[in-house]
Amino acid sequence: MTKKILITGTSSGYGKATAEFFLARGWNVVATMRRPEPDRFGGDNDRLRILPLDVTDEQSVAALIDAAGPVDVLVNNAGIGMVGAFEAMPMPEIRRIFDTNSFGVMAMTQAIIPEMRKRRSGTIINVTSSATLAPFPLAAVYTASKQAIEGFSGSLAHELGHFNIRVKLVEPGYAPTTRFTTNAILPLEELLPDEYMDFAGPILEGFAKPAMTTSEQDVAEAIWSAAHDVSGQLRFPAGPDAIALARAK
Repeated sequence: MTKKILITGTSSGYGKATAEFFLARGWNVVATMRRPEPDRFGGDNDRLRILPLDVTDEQSVAALIDAAGPVDVLVNNAGIGMVGAFEAMPMPEIRRIFDTNSFGVMAMTQAIIPEMRKRRSGTIINVTSSATLAPFPLAAVYTASKQAIEGFSGSLAHELGHFNIRVKLVEPGYAPTTRFTTNAILPLEELLPDEYMDFAGPILEGFAKPAMTTSEQDVAEAIWSAAHDVSGQLRFPAGPDAIALARAK
């Protein structure tokens, strides 16, 4: 029987790569994005459904769960970024980060649990970041939103394990080929006051020339491993830099 995976945030980056990875291996895929664009995945595929989803909207989440039907795996991948000095970050934008990265994950998870619980089967995979593995400067809010999901997932794994539902974390490293920077809700220039430039300069230079990076394929492969794991492993670092950080913890 063909399995089905539901992935949030598939318009680009990790989500798109993961959808393509599972499609290529025979899975049925429900790919979600705020504004569905069928052309994102090329030609027609009868194992692919593209549905609208705003993880911050309760009605949108409920409509998606109804439309998608039972799924074997949920991947909470949708997220937004913001990099800069915490002092300069407006509180409304901080709340917006948490609405998507933290509360959006919780909303999707809570919505999918009843059906998985009744079947006593399913896997929930939450995509966080290697920023949870070691402190990264200029990423305090983003890290906090992802650390919240790390704690949430660890606890949830215990209570849902009673119903044979597995909860996993995938922790991607730094992926310069994604749209993380260009999709940030505020540009970096607006979030670096002059007083921070001496501090930020060397850090930004390091980001421009990283020793190791993560690719979208690395993350798709880690999600594949997490979806098939039955050992009880919680965390799956994705990409050589994330793996190195995890080993150093």
